[in-house]
Amino acid sequence: MAENIIFGIRPVVEAVESGKQIEKLFIRKGAEGQLMAELKDICARYRVRWQEVPVEKLNRLTRGNHQGVVAQIAAIEYVEVADILERVPEDETPLIVVFDGVTDVRNFGAIARSAECAGAHGLITPLKNSAPVNAEAIRSSAGALTAIPVARVGSVRNTVKMLQTEGFQIVAATEKSRKLLYDADFRRPTAIVMGSEDQGISKDVLKLCDEELAIPMIGHIESLNVSAAAAVMLFEVVRQRIGE
Repeated sequence: MAENIIFGIRPVVEAVESGKQIEKLFIRKGAEGQLMAELKDICARYRVRWQEVPVEKLNRLTRGNHQGVVAQIAAIEYVEVADILERVPEDETPLIVVFDGVTDVRNFGAIARSAECAGAHGLITPLKNSAPVNAEAIRSSAGALTAIPVARVGSVRNTVKMLQTEGFQIVAATEKSRKLLYDADFRRPTAIVMGSEDQGISKDVLKLCDEELAIPMIGHIESLNVSAAAAVMLFEVVRQRIGE
């Protein structure tokens, strides 16, 4: 059984009431009874959404006596974007990585590892269309995802706009730009946006970015894997800031 799976009505109720972050909550279709009604009331009170599924799905998730309820607990404790900004030491220039459609957990973890090594202050990822922060992502990050703050947001576009009002320059990593990352100034508050493995950064987000920067390519392949590209971008920031 996965470490972040809990099952049974009472254990799930206790998890919700104790403030644990529920990633997913599955309830058997047609489940009734007083305890089930109480669970749904508590979930409504704590704004925890659930999904009704066939019992076969619950049986695949656990072999235990699930009583028609299985929950997946978040593998890490998420924070708000405001928390990331507040935690930046006064003598450091903020650096944040924003994910826009990175769905592969190993890429997500690898980017998190590079970000932590580069001294980034936080990661921002959308609630939808994003890799789950699960045990595999944490392993791929070499534990970085337990050390660097991660915020989940409903809208990357709105978050980008908010960061701009906070004085951040929003930098898009895209091979389609003629401007190279070495020509940018990373000595100011910066949020680097990394797009999906196949489509890149979405058009709605890209048009909001202050800079579109490319990594120069000498070989025949036109682009790097997203996690490798993120590492190159992040350590150009480090190079410029160390040289101040």
